[in-house]
Amino acid sequence: MNLHYYKGKGYRARLLAYAMAAGTVIVTVAMTQFPKDAFDAAIMGLNLWWNVVFPALLPFFVLSEILMGIGVVHFIGVLLEPLMRPLFNVPGVGAFALSMGLASGYPMDAVITSKFRKGKLCTAVEAERLLSFTNTADPLFMFGAVAVGMFGMPELGVTIAIAHYLSSFLVGLVFRYHGRARDRHKTDSPSEGSRQGNILIRAFRALYNAKVQDSRSFGQLLGDSVKNSMQTVLLIGGFIILFSVFLRILQAVGITTCLTVSVGFLLEHLGFNLNLASSIVSGFFEIDLGTLAAAQAEAPLVEKVAVAGAIIAWSGLCVHGQVASIVIESGIRMGPYLFGRLLHAIFAAILTVLFLGPAQPVLNQVVVPVFQSTNIQAFPFWLNRFVHLTYQMGVCLAILIALSLLYYLYHSITCEFRRILQRR
Repeated sequence: MNLHYYKGKGYRARLLAYAMAAGTVIVTVAMTQFPKDAFDAAIMGLNLWWNVVFPALLPFFVLSEILMGIGVVHFIGVLLEPLMRPLFNVPGVGAFALSMGLASGYPMDAVITSKFRKGKLCTAVEAERLLSFTNTADPLFMFGAVAVGMFGMPELGVTIAIAHYLSSFLVGLVFRYHGRARDRHKTDSPSEGSRQGNILIRAFRALYNAKVQDSRSFGQLLGDSVKNSMQTVLLIGGFIILFSVFLRILQAVGITTCLTVSVGFLLEHLGFNLNLASSIVSGFFEIDLGTLAAAQAEAPLVEKVAVAGAIIAWSGLCVHGQVASIVIESGIRMGPYLFGRLLHAIFAAILTVLFLGPAQPVLNQVVVPVFQSTNIQAFPFWLNRFVHLTYQMGVCLAILIALSLLYYLYHSITCEFRRILQRR
């Protein structure tokens, strides 16, 4: 039996190796047949990385490394444990990844979660839970690029953003039950510290202990943070350029046309307009191209926005490749992450249809000050984006900490009241 097992395993491995080799050769030959398409796509990906991704994400990568090194993340983790553990079954430090993901978008959450896992601030299954729902788009993309730039309707920004973030939280609630058999959570884990005593005292104690354990001087910590962050940003840039070329080659050789026909068959059974098939195929690979195609499709507005919301939630194979390259060394599996992205896309599409239908009057009254733009248009684009992201991250963290402390106070008062009743 074991012999047959290993033979079968070896056969699958050989088949996979042959398929990978054949695919690589085909893409290489296609690039030589369509050199201009490949070159233009590479330039487009490089411009996107240099003008948007690099200046927007690098400061946050450096900042996250420094905050972990000096113990601030451990401090936040203790404060937010009362909120994150009951809701999502992850340690309190998960709120830091959630806030950074909400503010700066893909793939910031993967970077933070991978660092948590390497630093033993969470278990492998907790990292999988965390990654499943913190992988979100930033509000500037949804409000500015999608609602204003692609649809030309700023009022759609609230609908798209609320559906996106609410569906993300729903995924987190679903995934709190993921991997319960492998759960190794202990009340004395490093992320929690002792549950005894005042929560603020425990938070400051966790900060001090983390700084002592790190033991690096601030100069060394800053240098290591810049070096590691540059490596990560360069890796992300390589994936952006690679997938940009890959998608253009698929379009040039006609593979996307075949996929569009298959997706159109599925849309027909779901009652959606067939013109949205090409946008779904593009969005399967790359988020920007997919959302732009959905906005330009000849279809009802509700269906176009729903498909765009699903594409944003799925985020595309380009982002998935970046996430895989970041988390692979930390032992986090990609299967649960991909299932979470699929679930996120389904929830986002359903909520978008709901919000543009029965819930439309309610959303028209909603004001989201966190996502509103400030009057800093005189600044360069990258600086404008950085200011927005910093503000949003701060507001998100402040809200989460306030909710966590309120829940902690409520729980403490309730427990004390029960003790008094028991004594009587």
